[in-house]
Amino acid sequence: MLFKRRGGKRRGAGRPPKGYRAGEPHKARPFLHERYPVHVVLRVVPAVGSLRRLDAYRAVRDATLTAAMRGVIRIVHVSLQRAHVHMVVEAKDKAALASGMQGFQVSAAKHLNAAIGKARGNGRRRGTVFPDRYHAEIITSPTQARNTIAYVLSNWRHHDEDRGELAHANVDPFSSAIGFPDWAERADKAFLWRGPEDYDPLIAYQPKTWLLKEGWKKVGAISYHEVPASRG
Repeated sequence: MLFKRRGGKRRGAGRPPKGYRAGEPHKARPFLHERYPVHVVLRVVPAVGSLRRLDAYRAVRDATLTAAMRGVIRIVHVSLQRAHVHMVVEAKDKAALASGMQGFQVSAAKHLNAAIGKARGNGRRRGTVFPDRYHAEIITSPTQARNTIAYVLSNWRHHDEDRGELAHANVDPFSSAIGFPDWAERADKAFLWRGPEDYDPLIAYQPKTWLLKEGWKKVGAISYHEVPASRG
């Protein structure tokens, strides 16, 4: 499966963005109540390469396991695209979200650098993996929750990753979609797609928030055929 400068601060100059691109502005995160889940996007630097390869998948899976063991955030949905990770997470408050995401990023960076170094045969890679702060969008309505779940789990179709070698798969193997129990087509089936025998799913929790458990269902079912629209 593919599976040193002296002197005072210069006028008009601030600390430049870290990494290869400007990411999230360094402003205060909004208040977060535990009843609201959060859609998180993490981008990786080009040197990491595509996340949609087996060693990168396993590295991120190890990070989801670490996050589960820490128990600071609950990763409910997750998908790996070539240059970014989408997650829907639950957290007690914004401090817990920040702490949990920091733990996830540290773990993922460690495992990804180890995987890259092993592939190159020169030991562990040293360097930045995530160039800037994660993007976080608080989910506050059933419609937003429904569309976010569909967007995260079916984002591979938006990027045409459901073709070629993965055309046989109903759901994205580089995501937690295999464990989503509420696909419209699932009915009484145990799984929509089982994957190869040695396939280890990403570690994800069943949701606790009403929006992710029941609220989104008031808007409409989610089909695995759905192709998410672009977001701004």
